[in-house]
Amino acid sequence: MIIQKTAEEIELMRESALLVSKTLGMIATEIKPGVTTLALDKLAEQFIRDHQAVPGFLGLYGCPSTLLTSVNEQVVHGLPTNRPIEEGDIVSVDCGVLKNEFYGDHAYTFEIGEVAPATKKLLQVTKESLYVGIREFKIGNRVEDVGNAIQKYTEAQGYGVVRELVGHGLGRVMHEAPEMPNYGKRGRGKLFVEGMVVAIEPMINMGTRNIKTLKDGWTIVTADKKPSAHFEHNVALVNGKPELLSTFAYIYNALGIESNEEEEFRQKPLVL
Repeated sequence: MIIQKTAEEIELMRESALLVSKTLGMIATEIKPGVTTLALDKLAEQFIRDHQAVPGFLGLYGCPSTLLTSVNEQVVHGLPTNRPIEEGDIVSVDCGVLKNEFYGDHAYTFEIGEVAPATKKLLQVTKESLYVGIREFKIGNRVEDVGNAIQKYTEAQGYGVVRELVGHGLGRVMHEAPEMPNYGKRGRGKLFVEGMVVAIEPMINMGTRNIKTLKDGWTIVTADKKPSAHFEHNVALVNGKPELLSTFAYIYNALGIESNEEEEFRQKPLVL
């Protein structure tokens, strides 16, 4: 069952989402060659607790970390380790918080130094596909309209769309209905309703869409060892249209990137 949120609840969820955004912005200043993902994980946990919230992933389903850090061919759910990040790596950092009894949960894939052009394009297309999907999150549409848009956009450029992992509804629990796949057929799935909040998160592989899970039971990698990218936003359905609750603006400020990509999805101005 889809749980519709009131306007007041959506504003509380915006606070949760923006704390994740701020955490990822902090990570953007720290993530560089030689740094370990385990060190980033400790920084993120302290940052979240300093902002009167608790890490949303830590302990959830037995998760041992605050961040999930997926490097290169790792798709998602990578556990932080003592392996130093290297020049040319890409690192998906997925983060969740619990604040005001509501969850925030989103992700960004970082380029570490100079990244191979083909990998850079994968990241660009995956992030673009996120917004392609968000545009379909509106009254009158259904769940698979979003997935179909993401699938068509990325497969047309030769990439593999992961099937086994999907986005989801978000609220007082991390994973609510509906599941939000990144593939599908138009006109199928649950009808979108005012006040629903979802996490839309394309997981796109450079090669095959096939994946496998490592022995740690968490880390998911591409079957062909080629890179994978992951971007995620939290979005509410407000006045029949998508309203971004999360932002990449803190990341962009840290990295000196100028972007207006989020503007069309904000009925309420973003205050940093």
